[in-house]
Amino acid sequence: LVNMKIDIRAMDKDPVQHVKKHGNSFEVRSKLVLHANNGEISYTIVDVSPYTKQYGAEVVDAQKYVDNPDQVVFFAYADDELAGQIRVMKYWNGYAYIDDVAVEAKFRGQGIGRALIERTIEWAKSKGFPGLMLETQDNNVAGCKLYEKCGFKLRGFDTHLYKGLDPATDEVALYWYLIF
Repeated sequence: LVNMKIDIRAMDKDPVQHVKKHGNSFEVRSKLVLHANNGEISYTIVDVSPYTKQYGAEVVDAQKYVDNPDQVVFFAYADDELAGQIRVMKYWNGYAYIDDVAVEAKFRGQGIGRALIERTIEWAKSKGFPGLMLETQDNNVAGCKLYEKCGFKLRGFDTHLYKGLDPATDEVALYWYLIF
């Protein structure tokens, strides 16, 4: 798919049924180890025993994104096949918040995620947001590298966010920001 055409479209009334309603997964082979020094967060990447990170099916009220100036869903199509999507909304702190980024497994590593984020940046700037933020986990190394390549900076973390779902987890929530 080297010469595939990527088309990013905002959701309207027609493709509401395309909003992610299924689970999503990715292979974990490494994770970020955080370092904090003088108020700055950096990381190194360490290998871990491989496993599949599986997200459960998510119920999304897609209708709330239609004709709402404070939130949008963008779909990425590769040669007219649905390849990914991104959901973004106005957050309580004034930033635009990327609630979800999903790229179908067979399209990963081909620029779909970057195209979705670039379109989201354009949207957020056009709406006058001061920047974008998102949260992901320390085991989503590919996602973290993508966000960093798109200009996001790692600005916070939470070691207990996911313990409500699984008290034994060692996942760390990571907060990434892109300030305009």
